[in-house]
Amino acid sequence: MAAPHRDNKSMIRKHPLRALWTLVVEPLMAVALVFVSTTAIAQPFYVPTGSMQPTLAIGDALIGSKYPYGYSRWSTPWGLGPKSEKRLLGKLPKHGDVVVFRLPRDLNVTYVKRVVGLPGDRIQMQRGQLTINGKVAPLVSLGKGQVEDRNGTYTDAALYTETLPGGMQHTIFKTGWDGWLDNTKVFTVPKDNIFVMGDNRDDSLDSRAAQNMGGVGFVPVENLMARAEATIGSYDFLNAKGPASWPGLVRWERFFKGI
Repeated sequence: MAAPHRDNKSMIRKHPLRALWTLVVEPLMAVALVFVSTTAIAQPFYVPTGSMQPTLAIGDALIGSKYPYGYSRWSTPWGLGPKSEKRLLGKLPKHGDVVVFRLPRDLNVTYVKRVVGLPGDRIQMQRGQLTINGKVAPLVSLGKGQVEDRNGTYTDAALYTETLPGGMQHTIFKTGWDGWLDNTKVFTVPKDNIFVMGDNRDDSLDSRAAQNMGGVGFVPVENLMARAEATIGSYDFLNAKGPASWPGLVRWERFFKGI
């Protein structure tokens, strides 16, 4: 039996709604999905400097997870939301975490460093070695490594394994022991703040340097954006001399490498 004529009219009336869904709602849902994923799950970041060598190279692209420390206004792509010292579902980082954060003295700038001090910790540099709560973080020599400077030149640098509280180990570059950041006062990390340092210890203006000296100073936990998880690509752009050199500057060995 043929369907009643009114059903055909009903079907015809639905067509504009389907067209509206296709033209407007579906794209909006796609945008919303991207927004939610970059806010709540993960976000890519780019490393333009060498302060975190050898862990992160100049030209690395990394992926950072957004949920380990909870959420603040800086968890959103454009820093939307009210200012607050407390984070939604907030958790503190661990010693040794590599974190992406908004620079306290210029919130338009994003930095990546390693957490070496948590609220209440006493941090000091003594003769080039990191001291946490009166205990020196042990260093074990690994020989030499290649460090890249801001001109794209590679030179040998002493490589060490450093052990932080809780047993977290990571590698650092250390070429001198009497620089201006190698002997510091004792820093007591305030509540709701962390103390961060670069793994390239002699080429990092980090929490050891005050903000008025171009450094990072203490980092409010509100400024945390993500925990660095893995590199997803790398390109040695400083040594790009022309089209013929471009293919050889891709660092394939740094693709999908855990941090």
